[in-house]
Amino acid sequence: MRTFLVVTDESEEARAALRFAARRAVAVDGAVHILALVPQQNFSAFGAVQATIEQEARDRAEMLAHGVAGNLLAESGIMPTISVKIGNGQGILSEFLESHDEVAALILGAAEGGTPGPLVTHFSSHAGQLSCPLYIIPSNYDEKDADHGI
Repeated sequence: MRTFLVVTDESEEARAALRFAARRAVAVDGAVHILALVPQQNFSAFGAVQATIEQEARDRAEMLAHGVAGNLLAESGIMPTISVKIGNGQGILSEFLESHDEVAALILGAAEGGTPGPLVTHFSSHAGQLSCPLYIIPSNYDEKDADHGI
């Protein structure tokens, strides 16, 4: 089954990327995999405090991902797979793509104005080395306004 991988957070560009992925998955009878990334905490003075901070960030990311998944199910009928990973986003995403051959496309949302975001910047400069196509979706993209499908 063709799987569309989307990195999500609370941003508008992540929501646009998820909508795009859902429409692609519906069109090809595919699946959506939501990857929520939790940055590694650099606070290491007290191990228990760091672990608590990381667990709270992970819990928040899981709640966000499950909320997004519920919206996706209601809008498209697709129940996505959800993964929450802690660490460096670029490294986690690279490892994920290397170990998941079912990923048909990596779909990232680009922030409006300024730089598009660290993942978009990194993966667009390494697109020729990816194992799948890379789609970059602008935060204000709405296919309902587009007069052509992709």
